[in-house]
Amino acid sequence: MFRTHTSIVNIAKNNLLNINKKMVHNKVTIIGSGPAAHTAGIYLGRAEIKPLVMFEGMMANGIAAGGQLTTTTEIENFPGFPEGMTGSELMDLMKKQNEKFGCEIITETISQVDLSSRPFKIWKEWCEDEEPILSDAIILATGASAKRLNLPGEEKYWQKGISACAVCDGAIPMFRNKPLAVIGGGDSACEEANFLTKYASKVYLIVRKDHLRASTIMQKRVEKNEKIEILYNHNPVEALGDSKFLTHLKVLQNTENKEYELPVNGLFYAIGHKPATDIVKGQVDLDETGYVKTVPGTSKTSVEGVFAAGDVQDSKYRQAITSAGSGCMAALDAEQFLSQFE
Repeated sequence: MFRTHTSIVNIAKNNLLNINKKMVHNKVTIIGSGPAAHTAGIYLGRAEIKPLVMFEGMMANGIAAGGQLTTTTEIENFPGFPEGMTGSELMDLMKKQNEKFGCEIITETISQVDLSSRPFKIWKEWCEDEEPILSDAIILATGASAKRLNLPGEEKYWQKGISACAVCDGAIPMFRNKPLAVIGGGDSACEEANFLTKYASKVYLIVRKDHLRASTIMQKRVEKNEKIEILYNHNPVEALGDSKFLTHLKVLQNTENKEYELPVNGLFYAIGHKPATDIVKGQVDLDETGYVKTVPGTSKTSVEGVFAAGDVQDSKYRQAITSAGSGCMAALDAEQFLSQFE
């Protein structure tokens, strides 16, 4: 069978289109969807860096696009919003601002990257057999997720009395002048227990072992605080409440094997976070707990052209405003990096 000239031209055009579809090459690719990712996108978009793409993920790490803030009911400490707002509302505003300045936002999850040479190679989840996306620079803003205990009732009362951030949520009206509990035995748990005493009527610090792991100074602070009662050798068993909010926590006293209900209106986990660094493990330097190491005062990682921002590299502050600030740093560092090739 002989093809006509027109059919040959059409086949050639289709082949060219397919090649173009496969060979996507971005100036900067942002992986993540929280304040760090969107702030980086806003700064790079305003700098007219193109193509600029952000992969916000599809329930990446079990969290909706927008990151951990989407699980926070009310935010009162983000500057510029004196009346406060929900985490989802804040992230929707950031997303709109990011899109306004030209960042293309794609709701797909990145499952694999190759940082061995530039341009870097990126693969989307379920598309590992396709041609990779190429990128001259990458901003890693994949965040971290709070470790949970998966107690019965935990899902029902998550953000309805149960939280993983006392600084974020501890001051909201539903917790004021109410008994609260913190689970954990390290410095973070002690810090959060002390912080909550500003608002709570009483704070129970639930420690699963017979001692605190916290530093000596933090131990002394909680021991001297009259509002804090430390419950050693206690394990949380079940979150209980009414149709709307948490009202009690069932606990087990280990040494006596005795269960009882603790009246609390708030339960705060302080048992650590897991940074979302699986896709870069073995390719960039991580610290002993899995967070991305950055050059002090910058967002630069051990791989030139790869930058990290937000909770994926911040094990200390973990606040929306600090994440946004580090996103700004990553954008400026990436812009400076790219300028040397112009």
